[in-house]
Amino acid sequence: MEGLAGPVNGTDGAGGRAVQVVTIAYDPGPLLGRMAETLEAATSADVRLTIVDNGREHADVDRVAAEHDAEVIRPGANLGYGTGANLGARGGTEPWLVVVNQDVEWEPGSLDALLEAGEARPRAGSLGPTVLNLDGSVYASARAVPSLVVGGAHAVLAPVWPGNPFTARYQQRSGLGAETDRAVGWLSGSCLLLRRAAFDEVGGFDEGYFMFFEDTDLGDRLGRAGWENVYVPAARVVHDQGASWRERPAPMVRAHHRSAERYLRGRYDAWWQLPLRVAVAGGLRARARLLTR
Repeated sequence: MEGLAGPVNGTDGAGGRAVQVVTIAYDPGPLLGRMAETLEAATSADVRLTIVDNGREHADVDRVAAEHDAEVIRPGANLGYGTGANLGARGGTEPWLVVVNQDVEWEPGSLDALLEAGEARPRAGSLGPTVLNLDGSVYASARAVPSLVVGGAHAVLAPVWPGNPFTARYQQRSGLGAETDRAVGWLSGSCLLLRRAAFDEVGGFDEGYFMFFEDTDLGDRLGRAGWENVYVPAARVVHDQGASWRERPAPMVRAHHRSAERYLRGRYDAWWQLPLRVAVAGGLRARARLLTR
């Protein structure tokens, strides 16, 4: 790899692969450096690293940018995840775009595996790897698009009955860890390879979501536009879930539930679905209160 700030004209001299990697940083500590370091062994493509700095402390971001020849964008406020990703991607010319959390570590060759899968499937609009938790377990990163009933029941029941059939249907855990690529409803935004043409076609992330469900919404819109969301199990990353907000979880729990309600209300807005919408909204708010008590 020609360093993390290789050519930006859409191609490279060797294999025609050029990738922009956008990460949204918020007071990252050592996490951002590990993401950038492991990225170097994840691909042989030319990579341009863009850091959108939503945080208040900038020293760690500046150090990583200097060490890895990355560009830094500072919007001057915390824009949230999807809006920050859109800002970082704006004006890019590389055919491939990666949006990745600051607390992800890449396994060697993982981005190349995603790129190879994308090149083999011309209608792949987004591709996601196996996401491992710190303990080595597989996170349910490839899921079905949540219906009002299944999504609402999962949200309400999962904390008290993790094995309920609605959660099993939504998380599609039976397919996790499989060896073959497969199309799914949506993929975790913690690490996502996007075909820029598809991303641009659907208008990027919906900036109405501050945090959470922007990836669900994006995968849903890509699918509606005729693109595939492809789970690529051969590509593997490790995600330190919640590292950026573990010290103050209550605001993030509330944001998650607000986003879930916004998504379900927006997708299922028929008059005859009103009773279910009211029930789901009440369940989500009760769950948020329970989890933040």
